[in-house]
Amino acid sequence: MLTDLKKKGLLLFGDFGVLLIILILLSFVAVPPLAAYTELPPDLSELSLEALMDIEVTSVSKKPQRLADSATAIYVITQEDIRRSGVTSIPEALRMAPGVQVAHIDNNSWGISVRGFNSFFANKLLVLIDGRSVYTPLFSGVYWNVQDTMLEDINRIEVIRGPGATLWGANAVNGVINIITKNSADTQGYLLSAGAGDQERGFSSLRYGDKIGKNITYRVFAKYFDRDCQASDTHDPADSWHSRRGGFRMDGRLTHNDTFTFQGDIYDTDTGNTLEYYNLSPPYEYTGSDSPDMKGGNILMRWQRSFSSISDLELQAYYDRTELDESIYKESRDTYDLDFQHRFQPSDFQEIIWGLGYHFTRDNMDGNAYAKANKTYHRSDDLFSAFIQDEISLIPEKLTLILGSKLEHNDYTGYEVQPNARLLLRPNKDHTLWAAVSRAVRTPSRAEHDSRITVDIKPNPATPWYPLPTKYELVSSTDFDSEELTAYELGYRYVGFDCLTFDLAVFYNDYNKLRTIRMIDLQPRTGYYYIANTFENNSKGSIYGGEAVIVCRPQDWLTLQAIYSYQYETLEMTGHNTAEILTHEIGANPHHQASLRSQLDLPENIELDFWFRYVDALPDKNTDSYITMDMRIGWQPVVDFNLDLVGQNLLDKEFPQCNKGTQGIVSTEVERSFYLKATWRF
Repeated sequence: MLTDLKKKGLLLFGDFGVLLIILILLSFVAVPPLAAYTELPPDLSELSLEALMDIEVTSVSKKPQRLADSATAIYVITQEDIRRSGVTSIPEALRMAPGVQVAHIDNNSWGISVRGFNSFFANKLLVLIDGRSVYTPLFSGVYWNVQDTMLEDINRIEVIRGPGATLWGANAVNGVINIITKNSADTQGYLLSAGAGDQERGFSSLRYGDKIGKNITYRVFAKYFDRDCQASDTHDPADSWHSRRGGFRMDGRLTHNDTFTFQGDIYDTDTGNTLEYYNLSPPYEYTGSDSPDMKGGNILMRWQRSFSSISDLELQAYYDRTELDESIYKESRDTYDLDFQHRFQPSDFQEIIWGLGYHFTRDNMDGNAYAKANKTYHRSDDLFSAFIQDEISLIPEKLTLILGSKLEHNDYTGYEVQPNARLLLRPNKDHTLWAAVSRAVRTPSRAEHDSRITVDIKPNPATPWYPLPTKYELVSSTDFDSEELTAYELGYRYVGFDCLTFDLAVFYNDYNKLRTIRMIDLQPRTGYYYIANTFENNSKGSIYGGEAVIVCRPQDWLTLQAIYSYQYETLEMTGHNTAEILTHEIGANPHHQASLRSQLDLPENIELDFWFRYVDALPDKNTDSYITMDMRIGWQPVVDFNLDLVGQNLLDKEFPQCNKGTQGIVSTEVERSFYLKATWRF
């Protein structure tokens, strides 16, 4: 890895090592902890590392369980992590998790994936907000520029690396991200935050929480931000971004055994991009600015009944509306979802959770010469599902076997079965080992089954005497099938004493029927040549690697965390047609990633936080490796009032994280930036 670093990077690593040594030495100096100066409200930062491993997570088994008892590679980004990192968006927060690739394409566009296949159209990751899926059937991915909420209201982000399809269904292939907000009982009173900087031109959030009677609490919030364009050496950037959002949440107890949650939000997001456009006359390709507008809203209702400590059921329903308006295409979509699950213990050594689900989506696509529906501009799709998972205690509190499967029926490929088997071994309270074998599928998207997209127009080199252009079009195929994954995983956790934890996961992902593109038509037309390509499933491959997390708290007022992720991928064609093209680029994901964070609590209610990151080069994106650093200084001059000064990407004035955009987006460079934020609770 070091051989690929520039000389500047080596020097930075040297400075970084000196800083780390200083921080470790400071941990043994008799500096009074922050608690000696003021009494702060309880939060996760006050827990011991062993207690942090006892945090309850729900994304692994669709029930509350200790993080240490989960037989999967899971990482929890806590509210304290979000606050002290100084991040201003959910995509930036995800950089804290191991195995997650986050590439900034421009100011409001990201490629985000887990364990490979990263791009703007990354389609093997399921993302949830409070159990509501935010994946779009248009391209089986996520519009990250509208996935937002008040960051202060996020309780935790649970990041599962590896398949979660047995419980969450298709498209939970390489991972699951579940963003879980706080119960409204934990957000009472007012919270006002505001700030500004050079990149963050202005942002503000206002929240109010109160009670209705003895058993019902609620909160309402509003949020706004305005962000400046990023830098570029090749064009005039047009990627400014501003957004308005508001929402509510209500939690209550109907009876001693019945609880409910009722929540929703609305948003209106205006973004800017520089896009590549195509024309059948010279210059054939040119760039121009676009101003996409995305707006929508959702509403969710969840009811839970507890029969006993070992038996409960849950019913959840939500409605989601999205509207996208940009120069290439327009889309509106309505989604309805209903899910039921039941947990019970038929015996002392066995626990079963099962459930049923129905998902309905209806869209309206309004395209143009660049992108349009191939057959129908209106489409409705149904998805029926059922799952069951059995957790068997082979040796009480020592050895557990978990078996389960999900059965789905969709309108593209019919029935899909996604089983998994997991084994959890706890020889003692300090050590946990687990192993898993899983199957998951990525079902076709609307674009792959019903669309026509112009992907390029170029002069034809075969006719230099009369240079007619060639138009390349990507045409959908109803024969395109689901992409398949069989995943093998091993994991180990260690909590030896209060100041050290270690978490290791290794994996081997075996993919089959991956997406390829094959030419199906070549013909001369009036004034140009026409080439049509379509989607097929003629590729296979593998990705293997691992992630390691070490957390050390030598003193109550100092926490150090180191993360390292490695992955390597191979892809090959399985069809006999050599003219086919792989659509999953080898080298589009970094082989090596590393992160080091330190959280230091100083006297006079001052917090000092550093975050160093290293990301390996992306050959297919023509992007060099980079090292960057964020820093935050926090001060609490009086109770319930905080000031934060944050510097981001401090080691370079500007640098690219992805030199090659997708969806025709011309990428920009991330800039060094600063902002000042004030937060007042009353």
